Amino acid sequence: MSKVGPNGVVPPPVLVAPMRRRHLPSVLRIEKQVYPRPWTMSLYLGELTLPTSRCYLVARQDHRLVGYAGFMLTLDECHITTVAVDPDRQGNRIGTRLVLELARRAVARGATSLTLEVRESNTAAQALYRTFGFVPAGVRKGYYAEVNEDALIMWAHDVDTAGYGQRLAEIESGLPDPTISEGL
Repeated sequence: MSKVGPNGVVPPPVLVAPMRRRHLPSVLRIEKQVYPRPWTMSLYLGELTLPTSRCYLVARQDHRLVGYAGFMLTLDECHITTVAVDPDRQGNRIGTRLVLELARRAVARGATSLTLEVRESNTAAQALYRTFGFVPAGVRKGYYAEVNEDALIMWAHDVDTAGYGQRLAEIESGLPDPTISEGL
């Protein structure tokens, strides 16, 4: 059952599906809006050719691509490589839905830990990741060279446990409406 949003309106459902080549123009549109050094079409095409070690998802709402995320799996470690939400849709829990689905996909593929880098100045993203059990583990100096900013390295361990599964269930129950997963 959908919950009424803060403005008194039931938000349209969010659909999460595997990223496909046809999604890339919309992905690149968002990429250029949110990153000073955006990934290229060829980089995404290369990532999509590695389905055994990569997972890239898109979020759509109102028939519009509003976010995307992905990971790289190496043995039992999952490195979240990207999470981005259209600036017009930020603050609507799209990122939460994407990270939730990434975490579930990673665990299903045998991950026991998750890691990522986030800008030290991006406190909103850090708060989101803390919700998922990520904790700071170090700093990569000058990681974002284009803006001369350090990256905070964050890890979530033991993601394959029942306790972490319960954490994910609680995060999902806090969403205003269910996420519809397509083709997953």
